[in-house]
Parts: sequence; structure tokens; C-alpha cells
Amino acid sequence: MIRVLVVDDDFRVARLHAAQVARVPGYECVGEAHTAAEAREAIARERPDLVLLDVYLPDEDGIALLASLREAGHDVDVIIITAARDIATVRAAMRGGAVHYLVKPFGFEQLAAQLGAYRRWRADAESRSRTGITGQNDVDALFASQRASTAAAGPGPGSARRLPPTMQKVLDAVLGAGRPLGAQDVSDLIGISRPTAQRYLSELERKGRLTLHLEYGATGRPVNTYVPGG
Repeated sequence: MIRVLVVDDDFRVARLHAAQVARVPGYECVGEAHTAAEAREAIARERPDLVLLDVYLPDEDGIALLASLREAGHDVDVIIITAARDIATVRAAMRGGAVHYLVKPFGFEQLAAQLGAYRRWRADAESRSRTGITGQNDVDALFASQRASTAAAGPGPGSARRLPPTMQKVLDAVLGAGRPLGAQDVSDLIGISRPTAQRYLSELERKGRLTLHLEYGATGRPVNTYVPGG
């Protein structure tokens, strides 16, 4: 099993990503951390193979944390998960040795594809560590395997998967609301039926673009509302 540590300052997002990791065959989440200090302690304690690392942490920039891990001799692999889309952050992640960079929000399918590709690349690297590098062909094959793992996750930083027009309107409504929205709220805002709104909200939640948020009213019964995911 590939052991994964999730590092994100948002407890809800960290929990979501940890649950998604646990759904991917061959992976287990060994912990969650919400600050750089917690991440260092967890890495020393749990010895994960892979860290899903957010950039925006309250006590230290995630890119700086990545650099300090390398300086300290930690060989743990890192996938950056962040909303940062600027080229400077992307280049800094690459220089720091991140194996990939996923832009929030991303769906389960995109994360699962990247983890699957990483698993294949890791197996290839471990196989070659046992047999040894016999020449340039082996080196080229290993680098090609890593490039394939990067491509497997689909669109890179700054791009977004195209959604059907009505689904995009539902997503935009939630992103722009500034508060949790339910199906009836979305129905009223964009002029679609409540069942249609609920169907799109559920699909966006499944894709990881939205997060389910339970609100309790005077009756004590929870109402499904949604907030931006990741």
C-alpha cells in the first residue's frame, strides 16, 4: 500500500481528500495535517510515501515546506494541491521536486487518475532500482514514465474541465453566493426546477467541485446545502 499524508489548512477539505485517497486501490491515508509544523511531525512519525500538500498554510508556505523537506533529506514524494494558478508558484513547485501539481477544485476522477499513474511510475522506478540502470534507454524510459504520470491527470494548472452549460450555471451560482445554497436556492437563482438543481448539485459534489454542507433548521432536520469544494 502507498501511504499518503494529506496537508491542508481547511479541516473539511483535508477530510474530503483523505476520503478520496482511501477510495483509490493500493492507497491508504495515514493522517491529516493542517499546518506546516503538523506536517513535519506527521512525516517524521508516519513516514508516508506521498504527501498531498496545499500551498496556503497558516504558518508557512507549502512551497517553502517542500524545499525544507528536501534540504532535510526527506525523499517523500509530493503532489501540490492548491488554488494557486500563477506560473511562479508552478515553477517553484517543479524546482522543489513536486511530482505533480493539481489545481483546486478538482474532482475525484482527476485525483484517482493521477494517483493511479503515480503508482505505476513508482512501481517502474522500484523495479529499475532492483535491476539497476544499464544505459540511457533505461533513464529515458524512467523519465518517460514520469511524464506519462503527469499527463494522466488531465488538464494542468490554469485550465478547467468544461462542464455542460446548465451545470456550469449551477456551479457559478454556488461559487458566487458567498453562503451555502440548497437546491431551492439554485432553482430560484437560475430558473431551473428544484429536482434538476439537486441533480446537478449532487453531480458537482461527486466531482469534487462542491462540498455537501448540512444545515439544521428549527425542526432539527438537516437540509442539504452546498459550498465550493476543494
